[in-house]
Formats: sequence, C-alpha cells, structure tokens
Amino acid sequence: MIQIYTDGGCSGNPGPGGWAYVMLKDGAVLSENHGGEKETTNNRMELLAVISALLALKGSPCIDGQITIYTDSQYVQKGISEWIHAWKKNFWRTSDKKPVKNKDLWERLDTLSADFQISWAWVKGHAGNEYNERCDALVKKTIAFL
Repeated sequence: MIQIYTDGGCSGNPGPGGWAYVMLKDGAVLSENHGGEKETTNNRMELLAVISALLALKGSPCIDGQITIYTDSQYVQKGISEWIHAWKKNFWRTSDKKPVKNKDLWERLDTLSADFQISWAWVKGHAGNEYNERCDALVKKTIAFL
C-alpha cells in the first residue's frame, strides 16, 4: 500500500508558492519532494504536489497495488473524483459555462492518475496529521527561499 500526502500553498494568491509531497510504503517514508514557483496560485500548487508525486511513481518498481492520496485541498479531492467527469463531458467548461481554471494541470493529473489505482482522501489541514504537517513545513520552506 502506497500513501501519498500532498500540500501546496502561496504567500499571496497569486504570489510565490510551494508544493510538497511525502510518500509512504507500508507505513515507512519512501520519499519526499518539494518545489515552487515565484508567481502562482494556491490551487496550482495543490495540483502540482499531486502531479509531482505521481510522476515520481511512474515506472517505479515499488508500486504493487492501491495508492491513497491524502490532500487537504477539497479543490483537488473533489475536482479529480467528482467534478472532472462533467468538465470533460462539457469540453472543459464549468456548470456555469466558464472555462475550467488550471485546465492544463487537470489534464496532466487526469492522464497520470489513469495509470494507477488511486483512492482520493481529504485530510483536515493544520490538524496535527504528521505527514500533512511535514508537507506544510516543506511548502513554507520553499516559499521562504523564493
């Protein structure tokens, strides 16, 4: 079982932002990574955290079944598990006919996630979850260096 915790954030929105993930296999930390951009949005960083984790897994011999991705972003969790189906059916338009924001990242995430068996879980941010807190610390560290 692979568990991935992700987080993204910005100082200002838009502004300098960071993303991070911590990946576990059978309860032990397998890897972690973080990065950022000088001018971005919180939602883009939340999406890039998940995309970066899945890119790290792609082609990895350590994948042997179910992956659970934990995010404190309901935008990511609901977007990929609920909203994306209607967006694609409606040619990447929202229910009010506006273009979906961050379409480029949603398309990347959709393509990447099709290669895995993923369960999407929301975790409350800043609530003491060890790995969510680790991701948050990495995001803040990244932003501080931008």
